Amino acid sequence: MASPYYTAEHDAFREQVRRFVAREIEPYADAWDEAGEFPRDLYRKAAEIGLLQLNFPESVGGIKADRFYAIIASEELARAGAGGICASLMSHTIGAPPIAKLGTPEMQARVLPQILAGEKISALAITEPGGGSDVANLRSTAKRDGEHYILRGEKTFITSGMRADYYTVAVRTGGPGMGGISLLLVERDTPGFTRTPLKKMGWWASDTATLHFDDCRVPASNLIGAENAGFLGIMMNFNDERLGLAASSNAFARVAYDEAVAYAKLRETFGKPLIKHQVLRHKLIDMAQRIHATQAMLENIAWRLDQGESPVAELCMLKNQATQTLAFCASEAVQIFGGAGYMRGAKVERIYREVKVNAIGGGAEEIMKDLASRQMGW
Repeated sequence: MASPYYTAEHDAFREQVRRFVAREIEPYADAWDEAGEFPRDLYRKAAEIGLLQLNFPESVGGIKADRFYAIIASEELARAGAGGICASLMSHTIGAPPIAKLGTPEMQARVLPQILAGEKISALAITEPGGGSDVANLRSTAKRDGEHYILRGEKTFITSGMRADYYTVAVRTGGPGMGGISLLLVERDTPGFTRTPLKKMGWWASDTATLHFDDCRVPASNLIGAENAGFLGIMMNFNDERLGLAASSNAFARVAYDEAVAYAKLRETFGKPLIKHQVLRHKLIDMAQRIHATQAMLENIAWRLDQGESPVAELCMLKNQATQTLAFCASEAVQIFGGAGYMRGAKVERIYREVKVNAIGGGAEEIMKDLASRQMGW
């Protein structure tokens, strides 16, 4: 679909990422999903085409880019139909921005070039076993002890939790509420830091873990930003995280739609292709209608963010719109495939079992509605 937001440079980047996905991901997506992991070398290969560096400072190896490049990256990565690979490969997009925005020059120079080159992996650790989106009430603590913080607590559902090298961890350094939260950079070999892998409904190829911090001594120089000001760093992440989740969700909805159209043209029932049955054509149009509407909303909000606006209410509604579109299209695609859509190895099967993680991650649907209503003054 034609859009006024994309230039020839955007189109060239899209072609580059599309070739990368076709060559380096799609042929192996099913095997990696079954194995529960993908080769670490994929990070380096992604860095070679400029995929990991988008919108990070040029001074540390990043590439200045508008948000439409990130949308393109989401759309092209989705073509493999494997959300787990996308989630872990791009986990630095939520783990590293606080370092880029709030970290000291020394920290940025030491950490970011390695991450953006695909040599090291970054993860964000906020969610705890006792609470997810209630960030202001997190319980993991970090107490100052000379030139170190003593970190105690647990984090869970952490993407790239097992294999990451650098963890951006939200901790309580002060009193209750959002004013007592800080961000610490924790390195994987820190004594007392252990990890437990988690098995999930979907995103099988994504390494997900619970993190355990048992009196970990973290250098005070690893504080990201000011002490007790970490909540700001977390909030700064949310706009782009939710935009990214929306872009990815709608991209996977489009893949489900494309797969359903292709299957409906080939599969014959009652003497004619499925697509010649009116009821099937109506299903496909219902899918296309939702995808196009969501894409228009996504691109408008991305443009507004690039203009310096912060449309929080609209972002919350966009995330819900996109995840609901994905849920609808994934379900309809499996229905169109019939028994073939229930078999492992089909893109629509993988996408269908990965629907819920998008509606939960980055703020559950119910929280998005409540936050949007508050932003609108209700």
